[in-house]
Amino acid sequence: MDSELQDLADKTITYAGKSGIQYCDVRAEQQERKSVLLENNQIEHTRTNNDKGIGIRILKDSIWGFCSVTNPQSFEQVKDAIDKSIKNTKHYTKNEKNKINLYPSTVNKNKINYTVTKKPELEDIIKIGLECNKIISSVGKIIKSSVNPWYTINSKYFVNSEGSEILQNFTDTVVEMIATSHESGITQSVNITEGGRGGLEQVIKNGKIFHSAKEIASKASQLTDAKPVKEEKSTVIMNPDFVSLLTHEILGHPSEADRVLGKEMAWAGGAWWKGKIGSRIGSDMLNVFDDPTIKESLGWYYYDDEGVETRKTTLIENGILKNHLQSRETAQIFNSTPTGNMRATNYRFMPLIRMACTCIGNGDWNVDEMIKEVKHGYIVSNMKIPSIDMKRYNWSISCQYAQKIEDGEITDLLKDVIVMGTAPEFFASINACGNDFTVRPITNCGKGDPMQPMIMGNGGPTIRGTATVKSVN
Repeated sequence: MDSELQDLADKTITYAGKSGIQYCDVRAEQQERKSVLLENNQIEHTRTNNDKGIGIRILKDSIWGFCSVTNPQSFEQVKDAIDKSIKNTKHYTKNEKNKINLYPSTVNKNKINYTVTKKPELEDIIKIGLECNKIISSVGKIIKSSVNPWYTINSKYFVNSEGSEILQNFTDTVVEMIATSHESGITQSVNITEGGRGGLEQVIKNGKIFHSAKEIASKASQLTDAKPVKEEKSTVIMNPDFVSLLTHEILGHPSEADRVLGKEMAWAGGAWWKGKIGSRIGSDMLNVFDDPTIKESLGWYYYDDEGVETRKTTLIENGILKNHLQSRETAQIFNSTPTGNMRATNYRFMPLIRMACTCIGNGDWNVDEMIKEVKHGYIVSNMKIPSIDMKRYNWSISCQYAQKIEDGEITDLLKDVIVMGTAPEFFASINACGNDFTVRPITNCGKGDPMQPMIMGNGGPTIRGTATVKSVN
């Protein structure tokens, strides 16, 4: 962390404290990002971006105010931004009826350097990208291979008017890949994202990235000969990659307390289980949690953007809704405790309640045994595009490919398949969870106004339930 930027954050807290505010927190952040795009064994471009600045959140007379300064050159710049933010709160104070109280927070002082076994460099990710591109392009019927490796080196300093001082230094390394095939007028694409919080080890360990490149190319090639599916309600077995998106959309987002309160209804939706804490919302096989402490996932962090120390939060236990994800403000409303889920994309934005690493819990089923029990059904694999209603009640999610199950055996490969249902009916139908729990990287979750893209983890095991399958066309 730039020492001058950190000093500005400390001065900001001191100045804000003399301005009659109830509360103030400051995030001083800097990031270096390097990426490369490779297509068909050629480097299209490399990019380097450096960013730093300060985000300041104040609470005065029960009104939130926020301002940010990019690459501040002096404290006068920061002071001017604070003064304007405080002035803006006065326009709303007289109309504010609800008093904002924050859950009492422990004063935390810590410096954390996250583990990086092999520091990434641009030359390294170019080499990895070229190798993945070569693997994808070598498979028959592939007409386009696209590989986008990138990494960020981040430093975040949090300080608040209550005395917390927290510095977190971390690195994220990710590779995004797409394989596109074409034959006889039919085009199919399969994609995958690999990586996590850490260095190059996140993409090269056990040769996983190269195996993934081969797998998506092989599946894309096979899909040109795959069959469509006839619409029917049937048994479906969902692989962990597909489950990660299902968990994200239908279990994670509705768990965010601001959505439950309806504060995001205008642009991002609400929650289908509002008012159902303590109620059954799924089968007793369904266990769901959010856990920012899962190391190496993109949702791993020790303190959120309110300075709250993170912990695992049980959301659903044996089908019973237990908790929501809470900020210090919403925890007071729900008579609960903060869960460490307030996060912002960077210093330019106000923090929002966000998932960290939301997952369906592991089961004890062997996946092969899950399949053998199915007389007629489908395996749906790998997430694609979700379409969800405002309360996350009605949902449809397309998969990258599916396979038919007949008498316990996998038969036809299927293309352009959508899986759909209603949240309570589907989750009540879950009758098996595999022992193959997996966390997948999510790099493009959007929430808020203005929209904040966020990285995180989501995951779970293979699960079995009942839903409707149909063809995209």
